[in-house]
Amino acid sequence: MEAPDLPAAAATKPTRLTRTRRTALLKALADPRRFELLEKIAKANCPLGCAQALAALPISAATLSHHIKELEAAGLIEVRREGKFHFLTLRPGALRALADGLAALDQTSCPAR
Repeated sequence: MEAPDLPAAAATKPTRLTRTRRTALLKALADPRRFELLEKIAKANCPLGCAQALAALPISAATLSHHIKELEAAGLIEVRREGKFHFLTLRPGALRALADGLAALDQTSCPAR
């Protein structure tokens, strides 16, 4: 059974974030190490193993684990567990709603004088 086609407007309609979700995203991104980890995951173009992430960052395994939990809780990454190994991927579209909300703030609302 095929899914019904969505109108073009519904497909491109930006997702709105709740205040709580927006705050969680911004808090997760505010930490320099978490942001660096997120960049490494995004640039990997495939699941990044925790061992690879640990080798690329000057932090302890416990600190890496903490940052992974924070990014996962904020909805920015997905963690796939295979036995004792963990693989990290950026959640598709996770940053789009935040980026759209920030871009909306940049729109000029008053005429230039």
